[in-house]
Amino acid sequence: MGDRSAQWRETWQLRAAFAARLSAMYGREVPAYTTLVEVSREVNEDVLRERGADAERLGAIGRVTAERHGAIRVGTPAELQQVGRVFGALGMRPVGFYDLREAATSAVPVVSTAFRPVAGDELARNPFRVFTSLLTPADPRFFDEDLRGRLEGFLGARELFPPELLALADRAEAEQGLGGGDAERFLQLAVGVFELSGEPVDRAWYETLERVSAVAADIGGVRSTHINHLTPRVLDIDELYRRMTGRGIEMIDAIQGPPRWDGPDVLLRQTSFRALDEPRPMRQPDGSVVPGALRVRFGEVEARGIALTRRGRARYDELLSRVDAAAAEAAEAARAATSGTGAASARADIARDLWPTRFPRTEHALAEQGLAHFTYHAVADRPRDGRTPPPDLPGLLRDGWVRADPVVYEDFLPRSAAGIFQSNLDDSGTRESVEEGSGAAAAYDSDWLSGAVGRDVLDPFALYEEQQSRSLADVARALHLDLPPGPTSPPSD
Repeated sequence: MGDRSAQWRETWQLRAAFAARLSAMYGREVPAYTTLVEVSREVNEDVLRERGADAERLGAIGRVTAERHGAIRVGTPAELQQVGRVFGALGMRPVGFYDLREAATSAVPVVSTAFRPVAGDELARNPFRVFTSLLTPADPRFFDEDLRGRLEGFLGARELFPPELLALADRAEAEQGLGGGDAERFLQLAVGVFELSGEPVDRAWYETLERVSAVAADIGGVRSTHINHLTPRVLDIDELYRRMTGRGIEMIDAIQGPPRWDGPDVLLRQTSFRALDEPRPMRQPDGSVVPGALRVRFGEVEARGIALTRRGRARYDELLSRVDAAAAEAAEAARAATSGTGAASARADIARDLWPTRFPRTEHALAEQGLAHFTYHAVADRPRDGRTPPPDLPGLLRDGWVRADPVVYEDFLPRSAAGIFQSNLDDSGTRESVEEGSGAAAAYDSDWLSGAVGRDVLDPFALYEEQQSRSLADVARALHLDLPPGPTSPPSD
């Protein structure tokens, strides 16, 4: 076993220290990110003053203020497996499979997962997450055989994670922490991996990949990786958007995800400031190095809501389709009328109008209809009235036997992630159509990704369902019910 001295850092302490150091490093490299963090803190403080305890319904302010997620991109299954070892040392497991190739209208040739803590107590201590994207060179819609071979050769020749870091990561995961100098060395190496490299970029090779996708170039056009963006959490993302714009920071056109409305916040809303030109030395074909610039990194911000059940998520996806159709009709009408209404603004208005038609306005209704996840707790001080508790969840909630606390959505939305990526690209790249049944999409799925990372990619729905089921079993024991209660079956959609 390792050093168990007073300087021993448990897994969660390593994770918290890594997240804090990564944030400080990114702020030095991308000053606008520091502005984003400052404005997020100001908004959170104002919301807490205005709403009191209700502002902390989806997480105590200490957690929200410390909360971050990052995003990185790697090129090969071997690199993804090494990423899994580094994040495994921090108590972070791969959760969810996100196919951004299908979620994007432009060329985003990646599949992704998110490394994060999964246990409730670990999330409460520090919920750091890293959205991790893997390039898909075997997809013929993006890469022909010649380019695929050149790309895989380039990626196979680089080393992103030094052996010393991986050895310390393996020890930290096995021993659930590191002590003294080992902890410090691990943190230094882990943060250093994600700093922006000053090594010259091969301009011709980078531009070859950029013609396919700016994301492909960012992953496969350089010999290192870097943090692509960092994301603080804010309690009022619309107010943050206004304040960032007021400070002269150029934001993307829209807030991704569900609309702002007067009902419960669900899932995830995200926006970002636009990627900035950053100086990078460029190597010319003749071997000379000249000043250049690349635009790949940005600052994102998120507002988290309640985790939806599978049924609730299906309803959300259906609503997105309806919003898309209505927005397309509105855009066509606006073109015909030469209206100046912005597409993003019009789409947001349509979403706000449609949202109440499919989602209830109260948390109780979400719980009763089985649309969102909650943890349930027997109310110990309920006044005695001679009645026995009903066997169904709606009755228990209605009559005050049970309290429902919302489960925070800890994961991501592929369409929102793709929308953020797209909004920060200079162009759409290229994506060729292929014959149906070619296997391009089927080659990359959750099972394939589990094999690539060497760890099971967990199903986020199953994690939320388990958390809710445990709480309902506790309620059944406390109220002496024969079976754990559940939501009533709402009418079929």
